[in-house]
Amino acid sequence: MSDYEKVIDIIFGRWKSQILYAGVKLGIFDLVTSVPRSSAEIAKELGLDPALSYRLLRALGSIGLLKEDHNQNFSVTSMGQFLRADNAHTLGAVTLLEEGPEHYAIWKHLTAMVRDGKQDGFVREFGRSVFDYASQNSAYADVFNHAMSSYSSTHSKWVLEALDGYDFSKIEHICDIGGGHGHLLCSLLSRNIHLKGTVLDLEQVVKDKQLLLANKMGIGDRCSYIGGDMFHKVPSADAYVMKMILHDWNDDECTKILSNIQSVSPAGARLFIVEHIVPGPEVPHFSKLFDIHMLCAVTGRERTEKEFLSLLEHTGFKHVRTHYPESKSIGVIEAIKK
Repeated sequence: MSDYEKVIDIIFGRWKSQILYAGVKLGIFDLVTSVPRSSAEIAKELGLDPALSYRLLRALGSIGLLKEDHNQNFSVTSMGQFLRADNAHTLGAVTLLEEGPEHYAIWKHLTAMVRDGKQDGFVREFGRSVFDYASQNSAYADVFNHAMSSYSSTHSKWVLEALDGYDFSKIEHICDIGGGHGHLLCSLLSRNIHLKGTVLDLEQVVKDKQLLLANKMGIGDRCSYIGGDMFHKVPSADAYVMKMILHDWNDDECTKILSNIQSVSPAGARLFIVEHIVPGPEVPHFSKLFDIHMLCAVTGRERTEKEFLSLLEHTGFKHVRTHYPESKSIGVIEAIKK
């Protein structure tokens, strides 16, 4: 592909993601399987206009998510499988969040924010922070929570790879701050049968017991859930993990969270910060793009290792080492309370 073609592909990239969004939103990927079905049959079952749905199906085929034959029959591809709700690694909910109306709308403020120096895209669009909006909009909160659960399975896999062989024998109780339904913590407890764990998250996240994973993963006797606010108080534990939490917040807000951990944890407590870590200028990386989404959506940012270490030093933690999976998609920054 020539440089000209690469630029063209970037310009029209949002077309692809919006076509993808429409396919997920309309339920196409949950209906179409590896067995070819006619576009007319798909349209009828989903209650869609036959002519327009065919054009959407064709476009989904053009970007590799469906396969079309010469009789307008469609089947799902290996890529499209990741958009099915029954896939353990589904990206369907992520699609509905990131290409949905809320997150689509906030990007239009990017130019103005860069000019003004004010990181408040969600507030400009909706008059409140993303977290306040979620607490008052159950439909958005549902999509958001399902997307976070979808992310969790992949992130947990990377964390387990990064910490493969790590000696947890000196840790008895680990607290996952902002741990959602507990995918990462339960995965760690499943690998280390002596560990006990606590998930701290907002009350609205942990109130539905049917969504919590501890019992489903067979470690309900070793994992508890607490509804609370990490900016006010965190439980005492001898180790803490935070996965994709600090990137939501600015430095002052991160300092408050880390200081709360510092104030209740014993001497020598361990801290594991799981984040996309921004590499040097010569390395293309997802974190450099995700950072702009953070700029639009929240007060936070993606950070370099040096920036994370500065936060740790400022709040009384000493860096031990940074663990990476082979892909280096994320990093696990290990620190110890001084």
